[in-house]
Amino acid sequence: MAIESVAVYLGSSAGNDPIYQAKAREMGQVLAQAGKTLVYGGSNVGCMASLADGALAAGGKVIGVVPQKLVDNEIQHPNLDQLYVVHGMQERKAKMMALADAFIALPGGPGTMEEWFEVYTWAQVGYLDHPIALLNVNNYYQPLLTYLDHAVAEGFLHQQYRDMVIIDADPQTLLDKIIAYQPDYKKKW
Repeated sequence: MAIESVAVYLGSSAGNDPIYQAKAREMGQVLAQAGKTLVYGGSNVGCMASLADGALAAGGKVIGVVPQKLVDNEIQHPNLDQLYVVHGMQERKAKMMALADAFIALPGGPGTMEEWFEVYTWAQVGYLDHPIALLNVNNYYQPLLTYLDHAVAEGFLHQQYRDMVIIDADPQTLLDKIIAYQPDYKKKW
């Protein structure tokens, strides 16, 4: 499977540790240097701005998908190659899924998780067979990984679906794993 564009979900906040913005910027740079188009939420604040700025500074192509409400609040990024303005969050998620060949979550809050879990769920039931990944900056996702392991132990998640999640703390290594990914699981339904 050729990976040409990567959707990245992440926080619109900066986080309490500067490493979150630094790794977001690095992820953008890594994607650009690899010739991958970045698809993200279109914002110009927090880690989202760092991600887009990193990709743009490295000469990458960046596509934003932003709800009209955020445009009304003037937080859309002004320098993107392409900006889709949509009506709401459901349309935003659908557009990002349609534009991307792989999906990564960087540290973020409930919105990041909601978007990432949707693509993760879609992969389990067979709507997607694209790579699903977590950039585990500063062990941010360790509680989530513990939860997924607990869900396996309790019989609510099959091990094959736990194993499909690509995880790394380094942006370049994570992208290398995404590029090498071959779906090796039986779809749930």
